[in-house]
Amino acid sequence: MTTAAPKAPVSSAPSNDHHNTPRRICVAYSGGLDTSCVIPWLREHYTCEVVAFVADVGQGSDELIGIEKKAKDSGACDCVVADLRESFLKDFVFPMVMAGCTYEGRYLLGTSIARPCIAEAHVIAALETECDAVAHGCTGKGNDQVRFESTFAALAPQLKVIAPWRDPAWQLRSREAMLAYLDERKISCAASATKIYSRDANLWHISHEGGALEDPWNAPPEDVWTRTSAPSAAPNEAEEVIVGFKAGVPISVNGTAMKPVALLETLNALAGRHGVGRVDMVENRLVGMKSRGCYETPGGTILMEALRGIEQLVLDRDSMRYREELAIEFARVIYDGRWFCPLRESLQAAITSLASTLTGETAVHLYKGTATASRRRSPHSLYSHAFATFGEDQVYDQRHAEGFIRLFSLPSRIRALLGLGPKVSVKRGSLK
Repeated sequence: MTTAAPKAPVSSAPSNDHHNTPRRICVAYSGGLDTSCVIPWLREHYTCEVVAFVADVGQGSDELIGIEKKAKDSGACDCVVADLRESFLKDFVFPMVMAGCTYEGRYLLGTSIARPCIAEAHVIAALETECDAVAHGCTGKGNDQVRFESTFAALAPQLKVIAPWRDPAWQLRSREAMLAYLDERKISCAASATKIYSRDANLWHISHEGGALEDPWNAPPEDVWTRTSAPSAAPNEAEEVIVGFKAGVPISVNGTAMKPVALLETLNALAGRHGVGRVDMVENRLVGMKSRGCYETPGGTILMEALRGIEQLVLDRDSMRYREELAIEFARVIYDGRWFCPLRESLQAAITSLASTLTGETAVHLYKGTATASRRRSPHSLYSHAFATFGEDQVYDQRHAEGFIRLFSLPSRIRALLGLGPKVSVKRGSLK
């Protein structure tokens, strides 16, 4: 069956003693090699029914074509396909953009922010199909296991959680072993024995890991990138795109009002053509190890730059400083999989309040891999030409600055008069 997961509070589900074997498991399913093996493996090891759950977060229609049949051919008794694209952007991505979140200064959190959206819908699907357990295909080395299971714990702690990759009985540690496992069971899969990169895609971004990228001294081969042109091969003519916002939420492109999905798809195409949005970094995983990843977030790079342009006009100095502090903490909360916790709710409430006046338009200049805010305007702008001009003005008395500086530096002055300040060594000719 195909359904969109409803946005509603999670209700109770059948109680489950974690020492008992589950009778029905809802497994996160992508149609790829790993999850095609997980379905028959769960049936064989738990002697139970398996419901496949598929989340459409904009990873691409190619991955979704025929996915229900694939799931059932793999042994699933049912398949739930949830269209989460608009909810993903509206309820998860746009609040993150509003906060200006980046992890370790560069990563726009494309995989991290999708996980709570997918996991919430996974829980709802499990409860609606009367499952008493949920399963995922995350490895024991990654961050995603924490993100999924933290959501399960917050929304439906009564559900048993099964992670095959952490189970000693799971012996499928290579692509060759998985393909052989499926072949023995006459389960078809389009995967081949060779796979260069591990990728995760959604509307916001696509990530690339593995292959040559596992050596941080290797530059990314050009075949890594799939959504962006090489900056060197991008158009020689720059392009300008104007993004409109209302209270920190993107609402238009070049003056045309758009809904979230259409808006981001438009920006992805524009930015991708100009090679915008590539990031190559080594990051610190939550589980303690470092990993190297290449990320493409073309449209998202435009949105982040455009909203920062509105902030420059509208937020006062203290508000801007506080928003920047919130962004660091909010990014960590998202990366660590703590979306469904009181801290995230509090952070988002503060960010939404600060963004209440972030209405206006920013023109972003796209050229050879760069996206730069070049023009911005807002009805709530605090910028005053009359005060800021270097020319003659009638509103600012420069003599007033003397008193301000005297009060601003008063603590330093008092410390110096008491002999507690820094000492200056005076030696004739020392400045020559």
